[in-house]
Amino acid sequence: MHPRGAGDGSMSGRIAAVLGAFRVEDDALGPAEIARRTGLPRSTVHRLAHELVGTGLLEHAGGRVRLGLRLFEIGQRVPRQRVLREAALPLMSDLREATRQTVHLAVLEGHEVVYVEILPTAGGPALPSSVGGRLPALATGVGKAILACSPPPLAEELLAAGLPRLTGRAVSAPALMARELARIRRDGVAYDREESGAGIVCVACPVLDTEGLAVGALSVSGWSGRMRTGQVAPAVRTAALTLSRTLAGGDAAPIRMIRLQHPHRLPPVV
Repeated sequence: MHPRGAGDGSMSGRIAAVLGAFRVEDDALGPAEIARRTGLPRSTVHRLAHELVGTGLLEHAGGRVRLGLRLFEIGQRVPRQRVLREAALPLMSDLREATRQTVHLAVLEGHEVVYVEILPTAGGPALPSSVGGRLPALATGVGKAILACSPPPLAEELLAAGLPRLTGRAVSAPALMARELARIRRDGVAYDREESGAGIVCVACPVLDTEGLAVGALSVSGWSGRMRTGQVAPAVRTAALTLSRTLAGGDAAPIRMIRLQHPHRLPPVV
């Protein structure tokens, strides 16, 4: 992931840069590291960090600072994520129980997916994903599921920007990825075959709005040698379709994951 700079140089841009300097794996950062990642003068970082600690957006951690609880509180108020997460959680729980695998809910932001919720399972692989974390969209099952059911110019933009390579199994040719997105659009199921992490496979399906466009995606991830993607796919599709209908305010029938016949196409929600 590339460091996020100070934007247009405005106060809000500098504040956003300081907060955006923190990565998922960071516990706390010192002023020198924040300055390096943002390109801001160290004196500016000191001043902004002091002000952000006063508002609760940052917290002191010895001579360093960490993201504050206030940010978490604000994040819980984001309408799209809150509504999506609340509607998805019961289905995600059922999906985890049915598959005995880790379940993800993700949305697209720019060229990356952001993980809104993850329900892990015991014995599963260590995944590169984390709640609030980001991964390149075209390197993940959820990202491909969303892009396949998004306006075509969006996928074309990401393909033109170049394909990420997180592992040696990543798709490297834009033409091959374009064909894969077309297949996902037709079949309604995306796969990550060790593209985001070695030894990890994933089955993902888009969550659609009433126009048939993706607002997010659900996925199930597990060990490549243990999880049979063909057996898991019907359960993921059922959960995604049920969530789509729930968000649309329709009559979402009870989820029957194991007995579901695998349909040929996931239609728009009506």
